[in-house]
Amino acid sequence: MTRILILEDSDESLKALTAMVKSVSDKVAAVPVKSLNEARGAVKDADAPFQAFLLDINLDADDKNDISGIIFAGEVRAMKKYAFTPIVMITSLVNMELKAYRELHCYQYLIKPYNEDEVKTLISRLLFMQQPDETKERFIIVKKSGINYKLSCSDIICLKAVQRGVCFVLADGELNVPYVTIKRLLEKLPEGNFVQIHRMCVVNTDHIENVDFVNGIIALKGGVTAQMGVTFRNTLKQKLMGGSTDE
Repeated sequence: MTRILILEDSDESLKALTAMVKSVSDKVAAVPVKSLNEARGAVKDADAPFQAFLLDINLDADDKNDISGIIFAGEVRAMKKYAFTPIVMITSLVNMELKAYRELHCYQYLIKPYNEDEVKTLISRLLFMQQPDETKERFIIVKKSGINYKLSCSDIICLKAVQRGVCFVLADGELNVPYVTIKRLLEKLPEGNFVQIHRMCVVNTDHIENVDFVNGIIALKGGVTAQMGVTFRNTLKQKLMGGSTDE
């Protein structure tokens, strides 16, 4: 079940948006709340984590400068378990939408008044991201300059830490993504395929062509090489050979 928290201060709009979200699939559980305090309580008391958040930026119709939704989005992003959870901002103010994209790494935004087709398309995408399906190709979504990039995990050769971000070395090139870390990305990448071989590097084991454990060098597809850290060599050896971690 995909749990989606919907934060909207208008009773009518909240009811309409909740109905649109729930109409997409019986696998969606919508949790509607009207205020910042209700949203905080819903997250705090949740029996299971949310897989997405739809957040109205302005929760006070009498205060055009209210940004309670952005405040809550910042609180959500600060929680480790929600570091990469899709956040969709709801707004009628373009400048607020840009702030949300740049500072909170939002997945998408919705402009009021709601367009039912747009809402349903969005929820369908979120469902696709969440549903386990062995036949579905795994991917990760990263953001750069306000643009979402959908990267197939099978195309990722390795990840290398660079100044203020991470470089994705891909089968068809490279993509530098700012303001993310190796540690945070490891939490989103599929377990088993990606192994950390250095504090500044993670490799996709499907792309390994040769490993020199003596000199700590890994040869990857596409002519890419990576250096192993001493403390990570045994872990990789056990992963690839299923043997002892003893040197």
